[in-house]
Amino acid sequence: MDIARSELILGGQKSGKSRRAEQLARAWLGRSPGHAALLIATAQAHDEEMRARIVRHQRERAERVPGLALLEEPRDLAAALAQHGAPGTLVVVDCLTLWLTHWLMPVSPQEYGPNRPPALVWQAQAAHFFEALAQCPGPVVLVGNEIGLGVIPLGREVRAFVDALGVLNQQAAAACRRVTLMAAGLPLTLKDEAHP
Repeated sequence: MDIARSELILGGQKSGKSRRAEQLARAWLGRSPGHAALLIATAQAHDEEMRARIVRHQRERAERVPGLALLEEPRDLAAALAQHGAPGTLVVVDCLTLWLTHWLMPVSPQEYGPNRPPALVWQAQAAHFFEALAQCPGPVVLVGNEIGLGVIPLGREVRAFVDALGVLNQQAAAACRRVTLMAAGLPLTLKDEAHP
């Protein structure tokens, strides 16, 4: 598989986006014994079903890509990229949507205090992340959900989240050399600056 300097993989639920990121990591690891691959997972287990889902994903991923290391980091992706990015390391971030959820829909609204609304904190985090992405010395694969293709959701907070995710996806697409949309397990290249 061809690996771009940076790639955004978008898709719906069970579209094959995480599997494509794993395939890229496996291809990267196979190119050189000096290569490493790291998955930065943003999911958090807030209930029993999610805990079981995370454990299952970890087990299945370890079988498919044995050399893929794991770092669980739900919030500070900028610091994680800065710390773990290296010329010989491919970093997979899975997923941007859950990362946004942790910032805009915190489990405890008191996490930010009364004078720091989540949207303002989020804007600063996003700016730091895209700076870290631009400076990362190795390849980066971002995974995110495309959820704006359905009906307009009910509720102000949900509409604001869908809008914020659309903006985040546009920013990530502008920052990445390649953008791939997954549907039914099939990749559709939307942008490819790796091969001008």
